[in-house]
Amino acid sequence: MTQFGIDVTVDDIIDSLGFFDNWEERYKYIIDLGKELPEMDSSLRTDEYLVRGCQSQVWLVDEWRAGKLFFQADSDAFIVKGLLGVVLAAFNGKTPGEILAFDIDAYFTQLDLLQHLSSTRGNGLRAMVKRIKDRASQTN
Repeated sequence: MTQFGIDVTVDDIIDSLGFFDNWEERYKYIIDLGKELPEMDSSLRTDEYLVRGCQSQVWLVDEWRAGKLFFQADSDAFIVKGLLGVVLAAFNGKTPGEILAFDIDAYFTQLDLLQHLSSTRGNGLRAMVKRIKDRASQTN
């Protein structure tokens, strides 16, 4: 089982996306990342864990272990599952302080990501990040 943020890091994603010459190949890579997300139990796909503001359905569950936040995530759209992998690489298995200090905008800029997503997908991506940062700020 792949653990984003642990087995797949921000640097891994930056390096991999930089290898591809065009966005069609990058989209395929992002979709493949989504296929590596661990399976989420269907009992967790509830309104409580639903991320509001996403075009697709996105569920995000957090768990505290040894002062760090770990996330399970799922979506009904392949590209969004891949975007969840991109986000989890930045935040999964981190302390609240690390999550809040991470410059997600610089990360997305380095990936050249937001300008290649529709505005609704971009808003959904920001909603995922906000949910994670809000959760981290509750205990920081």
